[in-house]
Amino acid sequence: MYANKLSPETAFFLYLLEHYARHQGRTAAVVLAEWDAAGLTQRIRANCEIYHQEALTNAFDDIGQMTGAE
Repeated sequence: MYANKLSPETAFFLYLLEHYARHQGRTAAVVLAEWDAAGLTQRIRANCEIYHQEALTNAFDDIGQMTGAE
């Protein structure tokens, strides 16, 4: 219902967040809180155009390097 009201960028960011969290075995809320605390949320959002064109594993690797969760 609300998915149609999200911008494509926001929809992909949420998709990326959910899949990254699942990949890490944690909840999206915990991961987002960590990104916020580290000041990375906006940086990751800014890279979503690039991440959208790559395999998710590449995005996961990049985010892991930023967060130290490699």
